[in-house]
Amino acid sequence: MVDEYIVSILLIIGIDVILGGDNAVVIALASRNLPEQKRNVAIIVGTALAIAVRIVLTVAVVWLLTIPFLQLAGGVVLFWIALKLIGQKDEKPTMIKAEPSLWKAIQTIVAADVAMGLDNVIAIAGAAQGHIGLVVFGFLCSVPIIILGSKIILYAMERFPILIYAGGALLAYTAGKMIAAEERLRPFYPPNGEALFPMAAAVLAVLLGLAAHRRSRAA
Repeated sequence: MVDEYIVSILLIIGIDVILGGDNAVVIALASRNLPEQKRNVAIIVGTALAIAVRIVLTVAVVWLLTIPFLQLAGGVVLFWIALKLIGQKDEKPTMIKAEPSLWKAIQTIVAADVAMGLDNVIAIAGAAQGHIGLVVFGFLCSVPIIILGSKIILYAMERFPILIYAGGALLAYTAGKMIAAEERLRPFYPPNGEALFPMAAAVLAVLLGLAAHRRSRAA
C-alpha cells in the first residue's frame, strides 16, 4: 500500500512538471509589464489561486471517475493527451496579453491556467486513484515546480526532444493505470494484465509518436 502511494505521488509530481511547463510561460507573459515587486506578488498569488481552482476541479473529476466506465473514458482521454504531447508542434501561448495592473495580471494567470490545465486535471485525477489527499499533496508540490522549475523543463525539452517522449510515456502509463483500474473490465484481463497494461500503453504511445514523426518528415 505504501509503495502504491509513493508511485502515485511520483506520478502526480511528474505530471505537474510535464504539463505545467506552459504555465511558467503564461505567468511570465502576463506579469512582464509589472514592477518587479508587483510581478512577484502576481506570480505567487496567481499561481496559488490557479492551484486552488485546480484542486476543486480535480476533486470533482475524482468523484466523477467513480461512475461506471468513466475511469475507462478518462484513461482513453489521457492517452489521447499523451499522443498529443508527443506529436505536438512547438507552440507558445503568445496571445497572452501583458497586463499593466496587478489584479488584471492575476486574473489572466488564473483564467489561462484553467483553460490550459484541463489535461492536467484529468491526469492528476487518474494518478491519484481516488485519493483526495494525494490530489491536494500533489498540487501543493506543484507550486514550487511551476514557479521555479517549469522554465528549466521547457528548456530541457527544447534541447533534448527525447524528454518529450518520456513525458508522453509517463502520461500514457497513467492512462493505462486508469483503464486497468476499471472494475468492469477486470474479469477480461489475462494473468498479470492489470500490471502489464500501463507499461503496454506507455510503449504504444511512444511507438505511435515515432510513427507520426516519420510520416510528417516523409510528407
